[in-house]
Amino acid sequence: MAKLPPPQSATVQAIMAAYEADAEDGFRAHLGASLIGKECERALWLDFHWTTRSAFSGRMLRLFETGQREEERLVANLRRIGVTVLDVNPDSGRQWRVEAHGGHFGGSLDGVALGVPEAPKTWHVCEFKTHNAKSFNELKAKGVRLAKPQHFAQMQIYMALTGMTRALYLAVCKDTDELHAERIRAEPAEAERLLAKARRIIEAAHPPARISEDASWYQCRFCAHHGLCHEGEMPEINCRTCLHVTPVADGTWHCARWDQVVAIADQRQGCGHHLFIPDLVAGEQIDADASQEWVLYRFPDGNLWRNGPPCPAQA
Repeated sequence: MAKLPPPQSATVQAIMAAYEADAEDGFRAHLGASLIGKECERALWLDFHWTTRSAFSGRMLRLFETGQREEERLVANLRRIGVTVLDVNPDSGRQWRVEAHGGHFGGSLDGVALGVPEAPKTWHVCEFKTHNAKSFNELKAKGVRLAKPQHFAQMQIYMALTGMTRALYLAVCKDTDELHAERIRAEPAEAERLLAKARRIIEAAHPPARISEDASWYQCRFCAHHGLCHEGEMPEINCRTCLHVTPVADGTWHCARWDQVVAIADQRQGCGHHLFIPDLVAGEQIDADASQEWVLYRFPDGNLWRNGPPCPAQA
């Protein structure tokens, strides 16, 4: 007979539940530079269109918080050895931010530094990360470019949009507190490729192709959008999943239904005239009525579903 696990402390359960209750939805106003190195462009498009709400456990949310707190310690470590670190922009008093494509694409730097021992006269973009032992050992063996391509891409964007030519990647192993530092050289051609990729995703009216049609493929299996992309789950209801709303060149989102720009806060709410972007529905579109604002779908199991207001007979 299997041994029953010990009951979890009510205190621990309450703490974890509080983290989950306070968690944000994960919907960023912009396409993040920290994500642009992700290989699957479809996943990036789904991120940008707010299709899948974040659903992290309390333990994972605490881990994210630990990573954020470690940044302060790494800044203090650098200052202790004489490095000048500006973790906020002195002009704004806020975290350094960069953006492109009208503000639809961007990110926040952990800081900028001058006086790095290997090149004391060169300003560096700072990127601080925490790793478990397995990830940290791979980082040391392969370097950030091969071990953490998303982090490498993130720094390339930051260097391109700040005009800096070097980045300092400072990582800590959460298991041993060992540190790893790597200086990254700016590669303008790589940054341009990534910026073009971001523009392609932002301007795409339809989600790009899947990275694999095999739902068990490792990049699909661990993707937050797996259920939507491979299992026919429905996306979240908000303005960015609505066929009426489009990102436009000045960094805003325009609703054709109301012929107006929709503020970020309002995008989260949507409205009573929401209609899904057809590509997000795992069914065949078989009929539609623009004047009545509905779309009819047939799902693979033969069931019909009408997206829009109910039929008069059902009202």
